[in-house]
Amino acid sequence: MSRFAQDRRVIFFEEPLPGETASLEVRQDAKSEVTIVTPKLPDGLSHERRNAELTRLLTGLLAERGVERPIVWYYTPMMLEFSRPVAETAAAVVYDCMDELSNFKFAPDSLKQLERDLVGLADVVFTGGYSLYEAKRGWHANIHPFPSSVDKAHFAQARSMSTAQDPADQAALPHPRFGFYGVIDERMDLDLLAKLADAHPEWSIVMVGPVVKIDPADLPKRANIHYLGGKTYAELPFYLGGWDVAMAPFAINESTRFISPTKTPEYLCGGKPVVSTAIVDVKRHYGELEAVRVADTHAEFIIECESALALGLSSTTSWRQAVDEALADLSWDTTYARMATLVEEAAVRKSQTAAKAAANPVVAGPAVHSAGRRSHYDVLIVGAGFAGSVIAERLAVGSNKRVLLIDRRPHVAGNAFDVHDEAGVLIHQYGPHIFHTNSDEIVRYLSRFTGWRTYEHRVLASVDGKLVPIPINRTTLNVLYGLNLTTDEEAANFLAARAEPTAQIRTSEDVVVAAVGRELYEKFFRGYTRKQWGVDPSELDRSVTSRVPTRTNTDDRYFGDSFQAMPKLGFTHMFGNMLDHKNITIQTETEFAEVKDDVLYDQLVFSGPVDEFFDHRFGPLPYRSLKFEHRTLDQEQFQQVAVVNYPHPDTPYTRISEYKHLTGQKHPKTSISYEYPSAVGDPYYPIPNAEAQALYKRYEALALARQDVTFVGRLATYRYYNMDQVVGQALATYRKILEVGDRAVSSRDVTEAARA
Repeated sequence: MSRFAQDRRVIFFEEPLPGETASLEVRQDAKSEVTIVTPKLPDGLSHERRNAELTRLLTGLLAERGVERPIVWYYTPMMLEFSRPVAETAAAVVYDCMDELSNFKFAPDSLKQLERDLVGLADVVFTGGYSLYEAKRGWHANIHPFPSSVDKAHFAQARSMSTAQDPADQAALPHPRFGFYGVIDERMDLDLLAKLADAHPEWSIVMVGPVVKIDPADLPKRANIHYLGGKTYAELPFYLGGWDVAMAPFAINESTRFISPTKTPEYLCGGKPVVSTAIVDVKRHYGELEAVRVADTHAEFIIECESALALGLSSTTSWRQAVDEALADLSWDTTYARMATLVEEAAVRKSQTAAKAAANPVVAGPAVHSAGRRSHYDVLIVGAGFAGSVIAERLAVGSNKRVLLIDRRPHVAGNAFDVHDEAGVLIHQYGPHIFHTNSDEIVRYLSRFTGWRTYEHRVLASVDGKLVPIPINRTTLNVLYGLNLTTDEEAANFLAARAEPTAQIRTSEDVVVAAVGRELYEKFFRGYTRKQWGVDPSELDRSVTSRVPTRTNTDDRYFGDSFQAMPKLGFTHMFGNMLDHKNITIQTETEFAEVKDDVLYDQLVFSGPVDEFFDHRFGPLPYRSLKFEHRTLDQEQFQQVAVVNYPHPDTPYTRISEYKHLTGQKHPKTSISYEYPSAVGDPYYPIPNAEAQALYKRYEALALARQDVTFVGRLATYRYYNMDQVVGQALATYRKILEVGDRAVSSRDVTEAARA
């Protein structure tokens, strides 16, 4: 921050301290010119009042200083609780993720959700090391690792320190000395300290730093272990200079899984050998140095300490030369220069995106180009939804293929297409699409083309005049029946008393009745399913209702996936980025029949209806379609959640969706959609029953015989896939294409690839 302050005004807003009234203590750091602001809050405030006061103090400070759209830099997601209004209008948001804070002792329950929210708001993310980067790189499209650097001139003072400069509380301790400085908390391996002290009672073990989050009484007490307390940054080189070996005796647990200790290069800069437990980033960055010893066990740690001591006391200097070479390019100036460039680029990109959105409020996708008669392409792809677009991007970027991508609709993105309506509200043209997945690979891939807004989908069902969570959970039961179930066991017993087990689960009706009984089946499932599919649940495969869980806890999220988020600027914007490549030509409002004889191509990828490809030779496959009634209302919010289901058979629609919940858009008006299932219209859902599957098998046999065509996607393989599953199938299909060379991939290849 001191380096940023050379070119910018930097305000460092600290965590609050107790005070008599809500106020700000403002001081200027004379050396760096960073303005340090410490909020003071009286004791006894509720959590909500505390955050409200901090919001008032922060926004008041910025207004007083004439700051309208700052770059907001976060070191902890917890600060988002009160600063969100500033972040949402910021010129850019930086999340400097120093550690996996949620793994720390006493981490608040809200930390993980706040971090997801912060990542969604962030324009650029930094991580404090490569291990942390590898764990989080799928979270954001613009994320960069920054391992710890070192202030070399400061810590090099340890090399030339005289005996007279040895701090008073350390000067009398006998040599050899083994030292550590840093916070002494749950990350410290206390058993290791005890074993080290017992193995060598002649050694002095010097522990410099405050004891935090653990009871000081739990620290190992030995005559040769010396706890000297916290010291200032300026004092550290002088303690370091008095040691013979520096240590990093960290426990190997969740709280140290991703750490990249700054002290390792600082110790080395001070001219000391280092012994560390098996911290991944220590081994990764410094493990090749003779001066750094990494131990997997307590016994090995003690042996490595003995070796490091011998090295430090020897007359050889080659290890110090190797250290200096390794640290030569390590500096905060280099880190600052790289970070500053990334922050500036993020701010410019955000400004340009906002300007483009303001100038073109209705975005229909990327530019469309004419294919040209008898043009030649390596691959013709039919369908610009997830399946076709992912394969187009991979072939164009990954294999340098020239791709023609066509779609019969006037836009790309398939059913995920979103667009600003006439009121300027971003809606999903074909009903709500919520992205969720457990696949890091899929998140990493899509994050190349979009940032994310954290969103966990919640659905209410209108039953007996009440709005209750669906899937059924304990809250549903309590509200519906006026109960006070307080434990999972009580809820499970309630459901078990109503369940009607059956010897064999064949249909969707069997699944629900066996789990929750006929009454809840009638209230929540039968009417909704009959409207949705046009047939009774007793005629549908069990897979239809198996996808909706029944819970005995109070988890009201519709999905349980590890990653749940929405593309930050919408699905259409994400597809636009995905398909923005010189090798991809897009032609919308185009039927396959219109181009198949006018365009030369070496391979064909087809993601449309498989029965249509074969001219409905055996008759049309049955699909369910949807019709939408979109309305814009002159009010900010219409309903509590994004989707409310209406399972009663007398209600003609199945659900009402309100899109601002999904997008997070701020707008004085809101847009909603009434959803009506239909037997006619664009195909949305393959019918999951035995008759439909039998008919598809006949088309599948034709597809398997066509070695010149790759069939991929929901319609081409007549399977219901979530968005992430289609992306996964498309990526697997691309890998299969690479594996088998330039020949087309068959339907069997696609199925096998998707399963793999």
